[in-house]
Amino acid sequence: MAKKLAVIGAGLMGSGIAQVSAQAGWDVVLRDVTDAALARGTDAIKTSYDRFVAKGKLAAADAEAALGRIATTTDLDAAADADIVVEAVFENIDTKREIFRTLDGLVRDETVLASNTSAIPITKIAAATERPERVVGAHFFSPVPMMQLCELVRGYKTSDETLAAVREFAEGVGKTCIVVNRDVAGFVTTRLISALVVEATKLYESGVATAEDIDTACKLGFGHAMGPLATADLTGVDILLHAADNIYTESQDEKFAPPEIMRRMVDAGDLGRKSGQGFYQH
Repeated sequence: MAKKLAVIGAGLMGSGIAQVSAQAGWDVVLRDVTDAALARGTDAIKTSYDRFVAKGKLAAADAEAALGRIATTTDLDAAADADIVVEAVFENIDTKREIFRTLDGLVRDETVLASNTSAIPITKIAAATERPERVVGAHFFSPVPMMQLCELVRGYKTSDETLAAVREFAEGVGKTCIVVNRDVAGFVTTRLISALVVEATKLYESGVATAEDIDTACKLGFGHAMGPLATADLTGVDILLHAADNIYTESQDEKFAPPEIMRRMVDAGDLGRKSGQGFYQH
């Protein structure tokens, strides 16, 4: 019998997680608060499957079968019989804790509750439940169908069994996993990119070099596929500002303190690719 996955949040990350999971044979229920959000999510999944079919990377019949394994709902109760739940909503601790508190009263005792958060400590989310040992971080990367990495995060009380279950799930949908053994804010990847983006932004803000030259230095000097300021534009300047702020609040480490220009860019709506203007014009 196919295992059942519930994905909470049908945005870019949630729909991507649902897509790769359905393709790997999971029965998926995708939940969001509005039908419009669910429609956008399922449209994105179908478009992505169509693209893989057109490139010859996925058979049309397999894409159709995978789509058939995805159900949508606005009702959180639909997660009740899931084997694994992955939360992929906006990076807000109160929102996430409320979802986990509700899920805790819905799902079976053995169900794994995972969060796709990129910066919020898992222990803080797990504390909203009566089963912190069953809560774990499963940080996928965008776009989920293309990015190979999944960062697994142990909360303070996450059990070995829970970590093993989420690892089996992530590897089963085609991801390579790293394990974060201490639940520090930002984990490994968000700390690294935040520190790099903050320093690159300081160099840009103070006129040391242009955005293009800073990114070229990282690409050609360090072999990065994309420079930090182009990455900020792709991810969203607001998203990286929020992540760096979270880490700085937790750690009080000055290297994560966002430069003023990042705050002004967000105030002005220069968020990167999604707004047409960030460190670059798009």
